[in-house]
Amino acid sequence: MTASEELGHLGDIPVSIAVELDRRTMTMGEILALDTGSVVEMRRSAGENVDVLVEGAVIGCGEIVIIEETMGIRLTDFSGDR
Repeated sequence: MTASEELGHLGDIPVSIAVELDRRTMTMGEILALDTGSVVEMRRSAGENVDVLVEGAVIGCGEIVIIEETMGIRLTDFSGDR
């Protein structure tokens, strides 16, 4: 029996998924200057690896992809061994 078959009955339970693109240290002044539409520059770009988290736990990693005008994550490793 596959993992999907074993856990199929849990399919309707909502969970929080997050992808950590980057982290940045900013001064309080820089944070206070942010407004709707502000852009915070990050060091990551398309093709780089990012962690994928479910309920705060890393469950795999993915690659940043841009398709037309949409940014997404292509899962490249999905395991609990991280």
